[in-house]
Amino acid sequence: MTHTVFIDGEAGTTGLQIRQRLADRRDLTLVSIDPAKRKDPEARAELLNSADAVVLCLPDDAAREAVDLISSNSVRVVDPSTAHRVAPDWAFGFPELAKGQRAAISASKRVSNPGCYSTGFIALVRPLVDAGIVPADWPVSCNAVSGYTGGGKGLIAEMEGAAPEGASDAYRAYGLTLAHKHVPEMQLCTGLTHPPLFAPSVGRYAQGMIVEVPLPLWALPGEPEPEDLRRVLAAYYADERFVEVATEAECAELAQARAGAAGYVAAVDPEALNGTNQMKLFVFGNPARGQVRLLALLDNLGKGASGACIQNLNLMLGLEEGAGL
Repeated sequence: MTHTVFIDGEAGTTGLQIRQRLADRRDLTLVSIDPAKRKDPEARAELLNSADAVVLCLPDDAAREAVDLISSNSVRVVDPSTAHRVAPDWAFGFPELAKGQRAAISASKRVSNPGCYSTGFIALVRPLVDAGIVPADWPVSCNAVSGYTGGGKGLIAEMEGAAPEGASDAYRAYGLTLAHKHVPEMQLCTGLTHPPLFAPSVGRYAQGMIVEVPLPLWALPGEPEPEDLRRVLAAYYADERFVEVATEAECAELAQARAGAAGYVAAVDPEALNGTNQMKLFVFGNPARGQVRLLALLDNLGKGASGACIQNLNLMLGLEEGAGL
């Protein structure tokens, strides 16, 4: 038996990635809408209600409209947009979030994919809040850099085309209103009392990202050591297939990277996990100064988007979680 899947918005960046990853699956059959009828509500509604599962690769408002078109009680929906990430009747699609999250995703007919930045931030912070190392009311900050594919077709066209005057920057800070759309889920899914101070940026490279959370250990209750944090993270994700925690020795080796004959040696390459559904967590600390930098490395189009979507889709349809990944 195969399951039918309709990707509403398959021409977008995430939609294309999902379609490519599902194309050769024998346990799934992709159904598509006639391009001439993409904006026909009746034609879309027919597919939205006849498929076993629907993936909404759409802007937020369009994703909400698509859900309103679904009247069937059997259709399962995965939404990679921001529209439903903090909705109480939607399961949050990060299986590694906590015990019971996989079961919640498997049982739900409505699952919202996490944002790419959120995935890294939540993976780093949730275990530390649960363990009591980081108090829920701590003023947590987060710095991050992503490849430009996370910005959609407009930013991709700008970065890959002939740069107009004033748009040749190699690195761009944004979200300067401090109201980034990922912040609500970052706060909710970590249990923080206050929204984290989030400082996102984009680099002139296609995909891959680093999400960082710096912490002053000397100010935290109990003044934990860097290795205390690494042990908590390692235990939390010990049995996970798609989340890995770097060893103390590996972090120490990377921290000693220096400029050499061939030029600067990057300690953590944001493109290192591109094309995968993997995420790797690092703990870089200075015990003498009582400081630590927590880093999450992932592909913004993989574990941060299409890969996570397929992982959730597999769970919802009762298939092997890693199928196609």
